[in-house]
Amino acid sequence: MPSLRQGSIHLFRVKGIDLYLHWSWFVVAAIEIQSRAGRYSSVIWNVLEYLALFAIVLMHEFGHALACRQVGGTANRIMLWPLGGVAYVNPPQRPGATLWSIAAGPLVNVALAPLLGVVVLSGWTLGWAHTMPDAYRLAKWVLGIDLGLLAFNILPVYPLDGGQILRSLLWFVMGRARSLMVATVIGLVGIVGFIGLAVVYHSVWTGAICVFMLMNC
Repeated sequence: MPSLRQGSIHLFRVKGIDLYLHWSWFVVAAIEIQSRAGRYSSVIWNVLEYLALFAIVLMHEFGHALACRQVGGTANRIMLWPLGGVAYVNPPQRPGATLWSIAAGPLVNVALAPLLGVVVLSGWTLGWAHTMPDAYRLAKWVLGIDLGLLAFNILPVYPLDGGQILRSLLWFVMGRARSLMVATVIGLVGIVGFIGLAVVYHSVWTGAICVFMLMNC
């Protein structure tokens, strides 16, 4: 995980939770915004799209942190960086507490999906595609971002949320140590698959995600 003391910027504190942003986020944001410059009539919409990604990831991580506190654990720091976010949570060492702390993040995306879907549907009904094409396109992309992050995070590949949820479920029947071992093996197999995708599609970002997952798995 990225160090909070190396290259991070403290943004603010909410409910005792400190939010940090890694400096590389700005570099990647500038690259991504520039690469999508032709998608809208103005680059301002590209900036709004990236800020929407920032907001969704932030809410996801706050879901982890607040759920962890709800079950009696500690969670006081969140780090956001180009590959996503990390909520530094320490739930009680019980499978149920760990499961809720991890599952709460994806559940935030689940809760956001119908709300964003209503916005997109309303935009279609009101004819935004013709009267406000940039706003309608942004609404669709934000919904796609939320669903994409949800689908990726629930993959049963440790240390993604799906892999940690699988580990927590196995913990109920296999114990703490064996469940972690099984989840780690499954995670390594999944990472090999991601590496294959990165090679086939020549994707730098997929390769970077593979490195992150491998280091934590």
